[in-house]
Amino acid sequence: MRHWLIFLGLILANFQAAAELPPVVASELANAGIPEASVAVYVRAVADDSAILSHNADKSMNPASVMKLVTTNAALNLLGPTFRWKTEVYKNGNVLNSTLRGDLIIKGYGDPSFNAQDFWRLLITLQQAGIKKITGDLIIDKDYFDKEEGSQGAFDSEVWRAYNAPPSAFLVNGRNTSFRFKVTDSAVQVNQEFELAEIKIINHMKLVESGCAAWRDNMTYQIKVAENGVVVTFGGTFSPSCGEKYLELSLFDDEKYAFFTFKKLWRELGGGFSGRLKIGETPDAAVKVLEQTSAPLGYVVHDINKWSNNLMARQLLLTIGAEQIGAPATESKGEAAIKDWLFNKGLRFNELVVDNGSGLSHTARITAEHMGQMLVGAYHAPAMPEFMASMPILARDGTVMGRLKNSQSNGRAHLKTGSLNGVSAIAGYVLDANGHRHALVMLVNHAKAGASKAAQDALIEWVHQLP
Repeated sequence: MRHWLIFLGLILANFQAAAELPPVVASELANAGIPEASVAVYVRAVADDSAILSHNADKSMNPASVMKLVTTNAALNLLGPTFRWKTEVYKNGNVLNSTLRGDLIIKGYGDPSFNAQDFWRLLITLQQAGIKKITGDLIIDKDYFDKEEGSQGAFDSEVWRAYNAPPSAFLVNGRNTSFRFKVTDSAVQVNQEFELAEIKIINHMKLVESGCAAWRDNMTYQIKVAENGVVVTFGGTFSPSCGEKYLELSLFDDEKYAFFTFKKLWRELGGGFSGRLKIGETPDAAVKVLEQTSAPLGYVVHDINKWSNNLMARQLLLTIGAEQIGAPATESKGEAAIKDWLFNKGLRFNELVVDNGSGLSHTARITAEHMGQMLVGAYHAPAMPEFMASMPILARDGTVMGRLKNSQSNGRAHLKTGSLNGVSAIAGYVLDANGHRHALVMLVNHAKAGASKAAQDALIEWVHQLP
């Protein structure tokens, strides 16, 4: 009995030591005014069965965009890195002398990466198939996703920002208009990166000599919806030191953006069309003309994780739901599929709330321990190379570009960041100085969470310097 008590005491002592934050991390949190009770940390070598550091690791926390690691890891394992989305084109009518006497139907299956270049490729293939003029309408079939999935309100008051755009079974360019700001001939120029005629720009911006750290705070924009498009008025100031900057706005719903892009590209390809836009199911009498597939999922997850694309993550969650449970896709189906997958792997994350899969959520929840356990499991899974490669490389690219660039940990960590008001998080893998890889998770839920970056960096360096 005495030996068992000593053994139990050693276990408890080790657990207590592991629960204490490294002094350098605790110091940075104190400097930021963040109590340790608002922080959860989990560090574990991928080759070991127990954690090196476990502080509040069983506490349910909001992970912000770190939730994308759950969504992308589940997708890579459930769908496979070679999974591709399809987009189908149908005709409802006869073709005579390169003229479709009827409607053209585009049926989407939720491709999150379908951009203007993909649309151009789709339409030129259509012309090569013998259709160069359309007498009917363009019908967009979005039934692969549940109709309610595009009707939710914006996450915050920035209703025009691209990150607030809802998902769609047929999404073009993420329905994103990117405005480019730069100084030319002693004036501030504002242009659309992909120009749509339905967007008019009024530029009242003034050139000033100043720093560029808060350039978005120094500019304003107003949106006026017109009969055949929108008018965007820009004001405020812009500095030559900023070089080129971009602001992404979502000015149209998914249907209008797709329709306006179709008309632009079809016209530039020399096609004829004077019809209207309709939304509906593909008619039974329609005949399939072509099918185009996306890049593999193993490539698509790069954009989701490296640049923290919220809309693409939402599209991915819905795809999981449709592929695993059945169309029409819903977020609840996607969440259920992920939880079933985790359960079948012996991971019971009772606190997990995936919500929309992107982390742009007030209700998403996970513990640091469970996130860490998932990362360790992912490291030993077949899709590990694609999963790890999708994460930003410390100091080198993505959302951690330039971070800890003067540290020996530069380039030796793959880490996903997350931030919301009151939330800051980081998770991923860190390679220590001896070549041992560790899963690292740090979740901060506090009003001053945005000031926790120095503490996160201190934790990364602490792990990198482990003996």
